[in-house]
Amino acid sequence: MGKKICAILFIYQTLKGSKVVLQIFIAAMGITLFTISPPSFAGNILLTSEGGPLSLLTDQSLEDWRPMTFPKVSRHTKYSLLNEEGRQVIRAESHQSASGIYKKYDLDPKVYSILSWCWKINRVIAKGDETRKEGDDYAARIYVTFKFDPAKASFWEMKKFQVIKLIYGEYPPKAAINYIWANRLTKGKAIANAYSDSAKMIAVESGAEKVGQWICEERNLYDDYKLLFGETPPSISGIAIMTDTDNTGEDAIAHYAGLILRSAESPPSSQSTIHR
Repeated sequence: MGKKICAILFIYQTLKGSKVVLQIFIAAMGITLFTISPPSFAGNILLTSEGGPLSLLTDQSLEDWRPMTFPKVSRHTKYSLLNEEGRQVIRAESHQSASGIYKKYDLDPKVYSILSWCWKINRVIAKGDETRKEGDDYAARIYVTFKFDPAKASFWEMKKFQVIKLIYGEYPPKAAINYIWANRLTKGKAIANAYSDSAKMIAVESGAEKVGQWICEERNLYDDYKLLFGETPPSISGIAIMTDTDNTGEDAIAHYAGLILRSAESPPSSQSTIHR
């Protein structure tokens, strides 16, 4: 456990304390900070098909999602799986809490370039502010993480990631795109996370106008990464869901459904839509 704590502190310091990137790195490395046994995890999901629609909600439980918790956050968001009108829905309930759930993948972003989902929230975060660390809370957000590529790393970046690999046997993700239901940020705008440039935030929805409604979204991961980071994206290494209100001390409930990864050529799946 001593080595794990040292590694967590190292990653935290080098990434400017980013809550999001830190915990995604922790989840990707297989580190669990639970005091009880965490749910089982199937490991990497390796796909070699030509981008046929991949549903992230195909099981009858959340056991194949790895839990994401934080060293200094004792209150965890509650995630549960519901069935509404024949569709599987993840319900997230946060009371001054923070935690997420994460699935690990190894996917070609040229093949699996499209991510679609539907979500619904009960409120935006009143004190939420995308530009400040104290306001880094969201009723709903979805992360996509991208694999670290040693061949394209700078000298110092390589050294940093080598230390992590030395401890855990593999490299952590390089970066993350955060699709958020923004509190104040204008819809469509993108900024760096308040903690770290390694995580970019895109306001897919914003404000309280559509609170209580099911809204369906679609993003091109390949194009978004190139626009945000100025380079061709490496492999997709994971997808995460998170509802958190620990910084602001507020409450929020969100529902997520129809999470689909597919190629740009594949037609949208019927699961990517949901009745309002």
